[in-house]
Amino acid sequence: MSKRISKNIFQGLLAITLVAGLSACTPAPIPNEINDPNEAGNRDTHAVNIDVDRAIVRPTANAYGTVIPEPVRNAIGNAASNLNLPGMVFNNLMQARFDDAAANTFRFLLNTTLGFAGIVDVATEAGLPARATDFGETLHVWGVREGNYLELPLVGPSTERHAFGRVVDTVVNPLNLVFGGMDRTILTATGVAARFGDRYRYSDLVDSILYESEDGYAQARLLYLQNRRFQLRDGAEQEFFDPYEDIYGGN
Repeated sequence: MSKRISKNIFQGLLAITLVAGLSACTPAPIPNEINDPNEAGNRDTHAVNIDVDRAIVRPTANAYGTVIPEPVRNAIGNAASNLNLPGMVFNNLMQARFDDAAANTFRFLLNTTLGFAGIVDVATEAGLPARATDFGETLHVWGVREGNYLELPLVGPSTERHAFGRVVDTVVNPLNLVFGGMDRTILTATGVAARFGDRYRYSDLVDSILYESEDGYAQARLLYLQNRRFQLRDGAEQEFFDPYEDIYGGN
């Protein structure tokens, strides 16, 4: 029954996305300013996220990084990244980026077979890196605007468009239609472990932003928006308006 429901949801979303994709002509403009009308509420959520990170996430990530050997952490991270590829292929197709879809499909097949279910990233070693994308980018390609900045519980910085995209990515990942029960639990556990591994790997950077910045909320927001918009421009530079320029001594 659960598989049938998941299949119906997937088919419904697929129909909606196909119609929306066909109706959109040009990508949405990429703003160069910060749109955060709900800053007070976002700061409250940020404060809760900091408390959760301090009490649970950071200690767990440090323990994970200390106890689990680096080769094992890398293998788990590789496997989690490989499991994300079918969802990326879906978004590549929705964006009409067929070359990217073909590259990600071949990468998934290569890593799943020769890479022992993805624990070894043979595709990258062969010169085939992932063409990363998500449904938030799909919406951008379809012309949906970025919306307001959001600080999501546990997740952190986002925008209205990216937040909706995260939900869709979770639902439409083709692997959700293949695996169920214990297999899906293992998939979820692999993803969670990989995120703890990322928190440990980038602990110095994350700690400097969250705990050492004069205004951690503003710094995290600024870095997120700059990086996200840079990705959507395919790496093309664009002047960015920084209202905290004087605070942080930027030029």
